[in-house]
Amino acid sequence: MNYSNASTYSTASGQNLQYVVLQVTLKEKFIGTGSGNLTELESCINAQASKGYRLHTIATSNGGSKGLLGGDRIQATLVFERIV
Repeated sequence: MNYSNASTYSTASGQNLQYVVLQVTLKEKFIGTGSGNLTELESCINAQASKGYRLHTIATSNGGSKGLLGGDRIQATLVFERIV
């Protein structure tokens, strides 16, 4: 996963912001329960922590299914707050 847009600067405004919002798509395993890529979510959180942000809020929603053998998609929206 490419987190190059996840930085202390908003790519939309180009300004140094107090909050950064990221969205991560998680693919559920076809058989069994749990995400097959929680390490990507963990990586995203740790990358922001290393930039001086802490996780403020996380929300998840069903992103739909990719069909047979595709597994379900879950959208995780993360709000990070800059630690001053």
